[in-house]
Formats: sequence, C-alpha cells, structure tokens
Amino acid sequence: MPIAVEMRFPGATTDQYDKIVERMGLRPMGPGAPGGIFHSVAQTDTGLRIVDVWENQETFEKFAREQIVPYAKEVGISSDPEMEVHQVHSYLTTGPSVS
Repeated sequence: MPIAVEMRFPGATTDQYDKIVERMGLRPMGPGAPGGIFHSVAQTDTGLRIVDVWENQETFEKFAREQIVPYAKEVGISSDPEMEVHQVHSYLTTGPSVS
C-alpha cells in the first residue's frame, strides 16, 4: 500500500540537498528513485521539508537506510529527520493524455 512520508531536516540547506541528489545519481526534474511515486523538497525558515509518496513502506525504508542516511551524513546533516508516515488513500498524476 502506498505511503506518504514527510521529512523535516532542521538546519539543512538546498545546497546540501543538491549534493545528496547528485550522489544518488538523480537529477532535478528527472526520474526519481525506484519505488518512489512523488518527491518534492522546499526550503523553510527552519530547514528542508521533503514530501514523498512511495509504493510501500519497505521500499522507502530500504532507500532511506542505503541512500538518504549515508549521503546526508556525508554532506554534514548529522541528525535524523523529523518524520511522519501515513497510509495513502489516493493520489493523482498527470498520466497519459486522453484524446
């Protein structure tokens, strides 16, 4: 079942985020991680806020363990994010055009 994940990284910057994405081999506005349905990041007054939708909790947890945590530490983000996880009832996409 899909999950929504909200992560707040106090004190983190978009420069740090960009370095993490580069280390993951991803690029802005490009395809996301396998199992990820949606991803967004915003700079707030207190740090970064990331909102994702994932195919399931197991896929997210594996990606977080293998990618997010180690790369965040590499760029100087030393504390774990504040995180909320919720089951997704529904989501919409642009999908293919219908003629």
